[in-house]
Amino acid sequence: MRLLSARLSARRRSPFAGLVVLLLGLVLTGGAFALFSPAQAESGQADQSTVAQGRTLFLVGCASCHGKNGEGIVTERGTQYGPPLAGVGAASVDFQVGTGRMPLARPGVQAERKKVLYNPDEIKALAAYVASLGPGPSIPTASQYSISGTDSEAVARGGQFWRTNCTACHNFAAAGGALPGGKYAPSLSGVTPKHMYEAMLTGPQQMPVFSDQVVKPSEKRDIIAYVKRLQSAPNYGGNALGSMGPVTEGMAAWIVGIGACVAFAVWIASHSVRSKKGAKA
Repeated sequence: MRLLSARLSARRRSPFAGLVVLLLGLVLTGGAFALFSPAQAESGQADQSTVAQGRTLFLVGCASCHGKNGEGIVTERGTQYGPPLAGVGAASVDFQVGTGRMPLARPGVQAERKKVLYNPDEIKALAAYVASLGPGPSIPTASQYSISGTDSEAVARGGQFWRTNCTACHNFAAAGGALPGGKYAPSLSGVTPKHMYEAMLTGPQQMPVFSDQVVKPSEKRDIIAYVKRLQSAPNYGGNALGSMGPVTEGMAAWIVGIGACVAFAVWIASHSVRSKKGAKA
């Protein structure tokens, strides 16, 4: 034991001891990161032909804003014309391109949902190329976002999370709402469960990121189930008026309610005048 201790002490005095310790630390750190890296990171590389196809599409439709290698483009004012894409993951591409938000027709305050310009195979290729730039959230599988067989308890849990964390931007009925700076939280009407899951996973634009470490996949399914149940529920109070709350309800009250009262008052006044003229005659 003493002999072993003496040998270790002697080697610690070597000028290469610090370098060996540094290399050992780097190896251990890299191994720990690979072992405990987030589960949503890309677990495998797509085949090279798909990546090559995605790069070809990227150079035509995306490079003018995001750069030829996805490095982003900075304007003369120092702002981002198109942000860098390394690390955004395939899920972000599938959401942005799959909902028609990308490519942008022109720069604006916020990318709007519009007609999708790429077919599913092209979207998959674009996602594979962007995923090759750096690890990021992968496209969720059907089992992750499927809400088939969801029970009422899961819907109730999703509703509790929604009312606590989402209504401030998306409205209590998921109808969307205005945000500062000319931005807005979009309506979730017609949005697929897959794209809802990807939005929570990637946090597009001003939306916070709800990774699987923050909100578990099962909790994401509960939220999606609640939103879908909310949209299919009947309007027991009558016409929902877009579910925009006091904005549309107040407008309806002024235009329809008070407007009808004013029109009726005018009719009464004109009718009484005619009666008096007839009596004098």
